Amino acid sequence: MSNKSGIIAPGGTIGILGGGQLGRMLASAAAELGLHVHIYSPEKDAPAAEVSGHVTCADYEDEAALRRFADSVDVVTYEFENVPAETARILAERGLVRPGPLALATAQDRIVEKNFMKAQGILTAPFADVSDEASLRAAIENIGCPSVLKTRRFGYDGKGQAKILSADGALSAYEEIGRAPAILEGFVSFEREISVVVARGADGEIAPYDPVENIHRNHILHQTLVPAKLPDAVADEARAIASRIVRELDYVGVMGVEMFLLAEGAGAQRLLVNEIAPRVHNSGHWTMDACIISQFEQHIRAICGWPLGRPARHSDAVMTNLIGDDVDQWKVLASERDTSIHLYGKGEARPGRKMGHVTRLYALGTRLA
Repeated sequence: MSNKSGIIAPGGTIGILGGGQLGRMLASAAAELGLHVHIYSPEKDAPAAEVSGHVTCADYEDEAALRRFADSVDVVTYEFENVPAETARILAERGLVRPGPLALATAQDRIVEKNFMKAQGILTAPFADVSDEASLRAAIENIGCPSVLKTRRFGYDGKGQAKILSADGALSAYEEIGRAPAILEGFVSFEREISVVVARGADGEIAPYDPVENIHRNHILHQTLVPAKLPDAVADEARAIASRIVRELDYVGVMGVEMFLLAEGAGAQRLLVNEIAPRVHNSGHWTMDACIISQFEQHIRAICGWPLGRPARHSDAVMTNLIGDDVDQWKVLASERDTSIHLYGKGEARPGRKMGHVTRLYALGTRLA
């Protein structure tokens, strides 16, 4: 893997770490641009493997397999942020990895992420580092209750976190997350959760998609509503925040930036950043159907050094995740008008497992009318 120009022309090969649905959709987008894909995943039945020309099934700690993988591709990217640091180091030694290690290190650790936001003047919920019982007590005293205790690393879809409603429940919450290094975040009473999917090219060009509203069930994204119901000034601020983050991280690729919208009284509103995801994002799936350039194509364009596409949408949309046995409705959903169905090829429909999604399209400007 050696490319001094950083531009991957059609016919080149993209290496993707991870074989889930995001890797699957990235692989399909790459194929549309005349690019080949090599998936690296420990899973034998990875959904992305079904649509990729080359697959390596090996552990992320397998140095020999990683080096062979790196030497077979022109650029490496990833579909999930919890790539082991040693894995990233081995790959970066052999060639081009996009997004780069700074974004990965920032997003992998919630304390590092929050401190990064603070340094940029970007608002977040109040937070404190928790490394033992003493620091937990100090954090509770400083931040108060209710609050949320989260593991610093490896948390997603509500995993690795516990609510603390009173100081008496702090120790049991700490036990619940396995006494892992943690962050205590003050509970934020927000009006709604929004997100911005933003791309930054290798040349520094930045292209944010429109802010969207997200609705969760059991800590898992249920629906994304496009566009979010926001005053123009707040929507512009959300795009500006997301753009600042990718610029300061020297990021190349697509990122999801999750934010809370707070009502301040007298009609005023304020945005807090909740977290970032240095990859294509579930709340950007609607772009596959409501935009000319999807988030997946945009990511491929960015990491290959191509010009970014215009992120404008041609339709309003509602994206709904198909969780568990929701996927059994595929025949009914496939018969709906103005509805696009995307299934991920997973075998077992377990509770809480994302099996696919559907996007319902509406005429531009009508969803909020």
